[in-house]
Amino acid sequence: MPVNPADGPILGTLYGSDAMRAIFDEAAYFQAMLDVEAALARVQARLGLIPPAAAEAITAAARYENLDPAVLAEQARNVGYPVVGLVRELSRATGEQGGWTHWGATTQDIMDSATVLQVRSALGVVAGDLGRLIRALLGQADRHRRTVMAGRTHLQQALPTTFGLKCATWAQPFIRHAARLAELRPRVEQISFGGAAGTLASLGDDGIAVMEGLAAELGLGAPAAPWHVCRDGLGEAVNFLGLMAGSLAKFATDVILMAQTEVAELSEPYVAGRGQSSTMPQKRNPIAAEYTLAGARGAQAMVPLMLGAMAQDHERGTGPWQSEALAIPQAFTLAHGALQHAIVIAEGMVVDAPRMRANLDLTGGLIVAEAVMMGLAPHLGRGEAHHVVKRACDAALAERIPLAEALGREASVTARLDRAAIAALTDPARYLGSATAFIDRVIASAGLAIP
Repeated sequence: MPVNPADGPILGTLYGSDAMRAIFDEAAYFQAMLDVEAALARVQARLGLIPPAAAEAITAAARYENLDPAVLAEQARNVGYPVVGLVRELSRATGEQGGWTHWGATTQDIMDSATVLQVRSALGVVAGDLGRLIRALLGQADRHRRTVMAGRTHLQQALPTTFGLKCATWAQPFIRHAARLAELRPRVEQISFGGAAGTLASLGDDGIAVMEGLAAELGLGAPAAPWHVCRDGLGEAVNFLGLMAGSLAKFATDVILMAQTEVAELSEPYVAGRGQSSTMPQKRNPIAAEYTLAGARGAQAMVPLMLGAMAQDHERGTGPWQSEALAIPQAFTLAHGALQHAIVIAEGMVVDAPRMRANLDLTGGLIVAEAVMMGLAPHLGRGEAHHVVKRACDAALAERIPLAEALGREASVTARLDRAAIAALTDPARYLGSATAFIDRVIASAGLAIP
């Protein structure tokens, strides 16, 4: 019975993703270890270290269904690692050539390399969906480049902006995450092969040739030297997930705030029953954003566990290494689940442009007080312009009148600006600065075809 809800058949539909569960499934992990053992045998056969017939037999037998899970569990419980039982079971399934299994390798070689194979697959899935999220957000940015809305600081209306720029701002860190991912993959996707203490002494002068051959056989990079106790690569991968999760959480937080009843500028795509309450029929809760936040926080919780695992003693860690198995699958599963929820929102978000404009007009023009001040500054000087506009703002707030009306009472303003000029200065759509240019720059930085 699953302990983590991300692994359950019911709650797993809310947390995590099927793709990551398949990659990090226990049977898949054991198959990855078998793949490493089979690849090792093929490389060693080509180098003349074991008979070709042994490599063929080991490769044919290296299937998870050929192993007895009960034996594997008993051996793991007794030994503390799964590889001794795996090698025994693989040797048994191989038959008379089984004595050549695991030639010159050590437990950590097999487990680390299998983990790297899983991480490679997982990073590939993340890369594909990260691109999908970027394209969706930039598509929304392009469509809504002229959808004017209130920009908010400290949860208060500050200056006008556009929803297109907001979407481009959401997309910008994900574009950088995609670049980070491409850069880190060669550092992470490396074979782990060092023998008992990182010297490969059991293979004599052939150690490096076997390491490089095994890397090539599995499509991985070959390190300069074994990395048994150098855990920065896997640590970087999980830290990357933490960074991506942070950006997902920012996006989800904004969606939740914009979906509030009193704001109602944005909502998640709706299908019958989604986000409903058991007692309040009217409710459409921002459920995808909520689980984006939950998954993101869960993934980030794995980051300190991985960082702590870097403090490994001498040539083989006594504890920190084992804790990585608790962090890596969870970090990938939860982060990817959050990413998938975010894609649903980004691709199907329902934008209420009239409500955005209505909210923008709530302050009767106060949101463009800066624009009025900057427009008056060439005539009055910046200090005096600030003083005049502040006085008009105070009057507008106290009397609940539009800013334009309050400005019309200021002699220093009406002496220089007629009613049309004041109306132009208090039009939010006229005070958007470089919003459109910024959208174009973000889209260009992605280098993607935007739908």
